[in-house]
Amino acid sequence: MRQHLTAAGLLAMAAACANAYGQTGTTIYGDFDEYLGIIRSSSGAQVTGLNDGAILRSRLGFKGGEDIGGGYRITFTLEQGIGADSGSAADATRLFDRQAWLGVVTPVGEFRAGRQNTQVFYIGGAIDYTERTTFGSMFNTFGVPSRYDNDLSYKSPRLAGLQLDLHYALPENTAAANNKGVWQLALDYQNGPWRTGYAGVLATPNRATATVRERIEYHNVYLNYQYGGGKIYLAAGRSNNSTANANGANAGAILSLVGSPNNFFAGTDANARRYYNLWELSADYRVGPAFRVGAMVGGAHDTSGGGASVRSANVGAYYDLSKRTQLYGFASVMKNDDAAGFRFSSSAAPSANLAGDDINGRRLTGLQLGILHRF
Repeated sequence: MRQHLTAAGLLAMAAACANAYGQTGTTIYGDFDEYLGIIRSSSGAQVTGLNDGAILRSRLGFKGGEDIGGGYRITFTLEQGIGADSGSAADATRLFDRQAWLGVVTPVGEFRAGRQNTQVFYIGGAIDYTERTTFGSMFNTFGVPSRYDNDLSYKSPRLAGLQLDLHYALPENTAAANNKGVWQLALDYQNGPWRTGYAGVLATPNRATATVRERIEYHNVYLNYQYGGGKIYLAAGRSNNSTANANGANAGAILSLVGSPNNFFAGTDANARRYYNLWELSADYRVGPAFRVGAMVGGAHDTSGGGASVRSANVGAYYDLSKRTQLYGFASVMKNDDAAGFRFSSSAAPSANLAGDDINGRRLTGLQLGILHRF
């Protein structure tokens, strides 16, 4: 017995020493978000379904790190998307499709390497009251470049309210000599009730394949003001990251929403010459401790003069059942110009969606009723 106690005591002491020095730990986290969605077109077509993720796409994640002394800490995140309505992997070709990176926090900032979310993706909570994820968000409808493989990044400390982020996603493929990779720059400033900033993505086409030399750009600026009962959100953007496909006149992104394969950008899509100016204004108000309401209007203007503009509006409400569980509902409307073919898609895209003549030049209405549980 004495030998067992001694061994156990030694193990306990070793663990305590390791914990005191290394401060190693891993957190398992995630969420389930399911909603009943109804989309109706002015053509008379309608789709109804139980879908994943009106606010947050469902996921399972692991994050943690280790203090290694001297103000340095190793960090990591592994995150897998899940279709809560079916239990399937969001991307069957990957084990961790949302994030897979390793980093080090230093006295001069944090450095990361791996598959990472874009800064445009991270600032969703500064774009509008829905965190840029619902049917009614114009930025969500247009599509946001969300994450890239082989991404190297640096995040500065926040100094006098200002923080800088830089990213470069390496062009790892057989034609890498002709590739430029994907660059990102973001600035975020916070001071009292005010928050403002910029986030951008820039990709240059492969020199060996490009017949359209336009770079794909995504620029976003935002301004928030926290008042007594809620927050006001103003956002504007400019991008040429919209293409035509079999689903509709504007129902696709030239750069994949989850990153082009090996960050390869062929440069063969003539739609890259069409730039859009995006805007959105929204506000929310906390009616009570557990109840919040909001509304927004927005649009995307086709600056090429091709008549492919779109406008949108939305109202919504959230009710907190607990600190981790929330009920929500949104009603949205979107009106395509004659040459436009946008549809409710991107982050909150239903598994079955309208396409073609049911969205091109059409007016769409959408309803989302759901529940979100974080763990």
